[in-house]
Amino acid sequence: QVQAVESGGGLAPAGGSLRLSCAAAGNIFSINAMGWYRQAPGKQRELVATISRGGRTNYDDSVKDRFTISRDTAKNTVYLQMNNLKPEDTAVYYCNRFPPPVPGYWGQGTQVTVSS
Repeated sequence: QVQAVESGGGLAPAGGSLRLSCAAAGNIFSINAMGWYRQAPGKQRELVATISRGGRTNYDDSVKDRFTISRDTAKNTVYLQMNNLKPEDTAVYYCNRFPPPVPGYWGQGTQVTVSS
């Protein structure tokens, strides 16, 4: 089954930056709004940011003014630029359709670890 492929995570210091990428299947990407989600240890997966087909973006209050979501239609790719990272941003990050996410489309995610 086709799944998202996330990349770009890693270890960053507090205040640092990372840029995540998600290679999305064309049939998912081209007709839907997309979102970045994250799941921290012991917590439920939560929605972080969304982008519509037309480029309208929305952010959870916890990342507003620090994260930027974007999409490249030609590459079927969604990005998440993360600046001024905080230890509480530590999580596995995933991309999927929004709304709702496609249950079988979750990929492996990419681990983001922010050191204090």
